[in-house]
Amino acid sequence: MPIRSPYPEVTIPETALTPFVFQKANDHGDKPAIVDGSSGRTLTYEQLFGAVKSFAGGLKARGFEKGDTVAILLPNLPEYAVAWHGTAWAGGTVTTVNPLYNAEEIGHQLKDAGAKFLIVFPQALENAKKAADGAGVEEVFVLGEAEGATPVTELLGEPLAEHAEVDVHDTVALPYSSGTTGLPKGVMLTHHNLVSNILQAQASLGMESDDVVIGVLPFFHIYGMTVIMNMGIYNGITTVTMPRFDLEQFLTTIQEHKVTRAYVVPPIALALAKHPLVDKYDVSSLDLVLSGAAPLGAELEQACAERLGCEVVQGYGMTETSPVSHTAPRGKHKPGTIGPCLPNMECRIVDPETGEDAEEGERGELWMRGPNIMKGYLNNEEATRETIVEDGWLRTGDVAILDEDGYFAIVDRVKELIKYKGFQVAPAELEALLVEHPGVADAAVIPLPDEEAGEIPKAFVVLADEDTTTEEIQQFVADRVSTYKQIRAIEVVDEIPKSASGKILRRVLRDREQAAAS
Repeated sequence: MPIRSPYPEVTIPETALTPFVFQKANDHGDKPAIVDGSSGRTLTYEQLFGAVKSFAGGLKARGFEKGDTVAILLPNLPEYAVAWHGTAWAGGTVTTVNPLYNAEEIGHQLKDAGAKFLIVFPQALENAKKAADGAGVEEVFVLGEAEGATPVTELLGEPLAEHAEVDVHDTVALPYSSGTTGLPKGVMLTHHNLVSNILQAQASLGMESDDVVIGVLPFFHIYGMTVIMNMGIYNGITTVTMPRFDLEQFLTTIQEHKVTRAYVVPPIALALAKHPLVDKYDVSSLDLVLSGAAPLGAELEQACAERLGCEVVQGYGMTETSPVSHTAPRGKHKPGTIGPCLPNMECRIVDPETGEDAEEGERGELWMRGPNIMKGYLNNEEATRETIVEDGWLRTGDVAILDEDGYFAIVDRVKELIKYKGFQVAPAELEALLVEHPGVADAAVIPLPDEEAGEIPKAFVVLADEDTTTEEIQQFVADRVSTYKQIRAIEVVDEIPKSASGKILRRVLRDREQAAAS
């Protein structure tokens, strides 16, 4: 039986995303919308909405058409929202690129997404140019000035007064999500998906216009994109951005700007719970801390709440769900759980072996259905069919259990993604790279628990050349992937356990690792 949300259903309007998000912008006028925490540079709601229309007009003047794609490769800055919503206002699709990506990873995304233009910051320009040159990008725009790219200011043009005509089921956002096999996949999120999720999450999170949110989670990631950037604008709050996480700067920003809400990932929650630096700052303005992107232990959750003196809750979601699917109502959270599913959603707990609903109280794979579920994976019908099955159910790949109060808890993972500081790392991607090394005959990668990072990638390798060192192998991988994907531990073994069909039995390696640690 499907498990329906206990929340009352919300009415979801048939509207494009940006007019919906900015519908109250004129009411807020000169109120700060986004503040650059590093410099204090501020865009008011009037300035932000005006810049969005100007950006859209500049795109149109350069031949940008409905359905064209702009790639954004920026840290969290006020200009991020301008480029994001300017593209949407012009009827386009935004693909958001991780600033930590190397040239090869950027190139894959630009080519797969069919990006027409790329917006980049100067420090990433060299890699971005290499990637863009081979990916069919027509023009690269840079914040400020740098050789080899057009200043973003030249893109700003005559404001586009009206939103370009779109269908609410057109793709507006194209973030990339790691799969269990191969390279990251483009997740097609529509105007309707994102409008739905803002209203669904609002029913639980209940943002108010006098809230101040710290924008430390990257806007390229769906968590920061929806919950911080877009929900912030929709609710008329002030968002204070940080280009990267630094604990001292994070605490300083909370203290100086009287931040009321912090949306974080478990490594930040760990620092807030345990780091001595926290005691040197006044964080009493905090009213809510919500952790997502990876599981947060009940004890750590409670320790963080006690130290900060505010409510600390846990939410759950995926890029494929726009992202929020579960969180508890204010004041009704149960530590260690992700709460019930949000309005207009249904869930099932399915036995992964039989495909039938699990018995009451039994574990199973969490399946979800609702208006926030992605359209599918770009250019990958096979992966879409594997993820969205009959009747629109999305298979999450996570193992959940449901308690007597209708609260879900994530207890394991069917999919074997490694979650390093909230980033997704696909073992198969690293395994494919490891066996490219001439000294490696076979390899497998599993998550290793880590208090600070959550999980780190550990590799098991079978050597083809006994003179090859683990340090050489680690460096080989480090030279080819982003920092968060790097192998943190290597163990040389005689063979990799595999099934009769040749599939790596990572569970055997994980069980062996757990036994050795106990």
